[in-house]
Amino acid sequence: MYLSLSRAYVVSPGHCSPVHRVNRPSRPARSGEMAQTGRMDRDRDPAGRPRNARPRDELGRPLPYGTQGVPRQREGQVRTPEQTVDEAQRLFDSGRPFHAHEVFEDAWKAAREADDADLWKGLAQLAVGCTHRLRGNPEGADRLLGRAAAALAPYAGSSPYDIDVAQLQAWAQQPERGAMPRLRKTQGPNTQ
Repeated sequence: MYLSLSRAYVVSPGHCSPVHRVNRPSRPARSGEMAQTGRMDRDRDPAGRPRNARPRDELGRPLPYGTQGVPRQREGQVRTPEQTVDEAQRLFDSGRPFHAHEVFEDAWKAAREADDADLWKGLAQLAVGCTHRLRGNPEGADRLLGRAAAALAPYAGSSPYDIDVAQLQAWAQQPERGAMPRLRKTQGPNTQ
């Protein structure tokens, strides 16, 4: 069985700006992928929970096992809100919004019962929307950015953790206006 990987995008550092395409070759299925039986073997952590151990490219697309991918964020890492925003901004700046999404997802999971859970959810959706834009999927990008704008709406009148929610929400509603704004209103000691 051969799987054809979809067209890829070459990433250049920036804030969610589309870049040019390159074609990826087809390759045979490997361990952890759909076998001829149609059953998916799952990667698991030592506790038996499903975890995806496949390497990924800059935009989070899975690569074949055994290939060199970009460093991934450790799943479930606990960070302060400030560390979360700083790390996500660093990842956005390096053209890796999918990986920024993983950072926001950890914050969202940690805050499920907190008042700011929807803030982290909205920021994760914003990062995935950027990922879809860079991958050349405008429909997916519009869908996720619309969800992000809705999730961020209750926070637009404030700036929790100095996050420029109003600007981010406005951009998510009209991303064609230009580059995504930076996450923070002001530059903290750990931001560029």
